[in-house]
Amino acid sequence: MTSENERLDTLLRALLDERPEYSHIRIPASIHEKRDLLRALMNVRGPAPLSPEIMRLQDEELAVQRAGKGVVTLASIPPSDDDARLRVWQGDITRLEVDAIVNAANSQMLGCFVPLHRCIDNAIHSAAGMELREECDRIMREQGHDEPTGKAKITRGYNLPAKWVIHTVGPIVYGAYPTPEDCRLLADCYRNCLALADEKRLESIAFCCISTGEFRFPHEKAAEIAVSTVKTWLDAHPRTSVNAVVFNVFKDEDLKLYEAIV
Repeated sequence: MTSENERLDTLLRALLDERPEYSHIRIPASIHEKRDLLRALMNVRGPAPLSPEIMRLQDEELAVQRAGKGVVTLASIPPSDDDARLRVWQGDITRLEVDAIVNAANSQMLGCFVPLHRCIDNAIHSAAGMELREECDRIMREQGHDEPTGKAKITRGYNLPAKWVIHTVGPIVYGAYPTPEDCRLLADCYRNCLALADEKRLESIAFCCISTGEFRFPHEKAAEIAVSTVKTWLDAHPRTSVNAVVFNVFKDEDLKLYEAIV
């Protein structure tokens, strides 16, 4: 059996060898540093196939990392007392074992290329593996243009506990306050993700706080739009397959907002 050190060394050598400009980079000694370097190289690598053996080793490594973080099941997240369809959970969305998690993507839909960036787009692509960027690239090449704000696309989850990833591009707020159009587009993100989940007959979906990070949508207003839009959509679609919606938050600020609203 391949040890973790051997597996990481093989993966790192393969990715470093792809780029002559990386020839000066030396493989570090510790597991933690090797994992950081692997993630950074995955982040900056464009969509391109790798050998089946390298992909197998990547999947093995990401499975070890997934187990180390711990998988969170839907059953372990209590539903709201006021609406059993809704749940709030604080933590890393890449740990959630639900039918689909929602990724706050950019219009190129290829994931974040900034090494070790703390955005959710980076976290999801890093945990899913390099296959996710390849699938997104295929979708975008077939589409032939950037992804419009408020729309949604679905891909496999690969090495995530979630079976699927639904990617949506939220509105970017340029002024001090979101415009009515910004608010409409944010609501469209939630509606289109739910519609896509229903089309695929999925039962559970976890939403991140769309547009509240790099896209600067005010947290309180975004939470109000998220919850009201989801409840309105569910009420309007009583026969939908979606019966559990998780509002995933990372910051304490968002946890307080969602708990108060939900």
